[in-house]
Amino acid sequence: MDPADFYTGIVAELYGPLKSVTQDPEPYAAFVEQAGTPALELGCGDGEPLLELRRRGLDVDGVDSSADMLDRLRRRAAEEGLPVKVFQQRMEALDLPRSYAAVFLAGPTFNLLPDDATALAALRAIRTHLAAGGTALIPLHLPAPTAAADVGRARTATGPDGAELRVRVVAENRDEHTRTQTTLLRYERYHPSGSSITERPWVLHWYTRDGFETLAAVAGLDVAGITEPDGGPAAPDAGHIHVRLRPAD
Repeated sequence: MDPADFYTGIVAELYGPLKSVTQDPEPYAAFVEQAGTPALELGCGDGEPLLELRRRGLDVDGVDSSADMLDRLRRRAAEEGLPVKVFQQRMEALDLPRSYAAVFLAGPTFNLLPDDATALAALRAIRTHLAAGGTALIPLHLPAPTAAADVGRARTATGPDGAELRVRVVAENRDEHTRTQTTLLRYERYHPSGSSITERPWVLHWYTRDGFETLAAVAGLDVAGITEPDGGPAAPDAGHIHVRLRPAD
């Protein structure tokens, strides 16, 4: 399922209250401060960490393919009187009015691209939008299979209107050959005024380190560094890494 279609309706509404991880803004703020501005966050969703970077006065634009998620971001920004500039576009088909000293993604966003061909198109788009001497930061994740005991177990929260919110894994398929994991998620919202339920497949695609470096090279990007998310040296078998890319000479 395309991310633009996945993050709509009830899923966009429940994303914030039910998300299992909140992105730490510090690594991304440090990256932007080091690489320079203007900066661009790809897959900015409903505003983390983009809004925190804007609170700090950093010149950061955002891109996301989901109109519903961008609407939530704009509402959050408006509540704070925080000016933001965001665009509804796919990262593999970027067409933005300016170039950037820093381009970054947060969390497993790049893994939402469904295959290597789409990833290559996204890397080429990043290369096109990097200013001379610019740097891109791409977090890459090796998704872990959902534990059998967690299949069917609900994560819950309470909405602002008192609604009971739930999300659970219904089923999962992992294909090592295509490096793809498809998790069927069930989202539920219960309220006296009405309830809604939907099931959607959440697809993650992962990369070998050598394979990703090859895609980057084809896109005209050189690997400038590979680290752990905290900036420390990344072991060869690290499951979560940050890859820095720069335009090839």
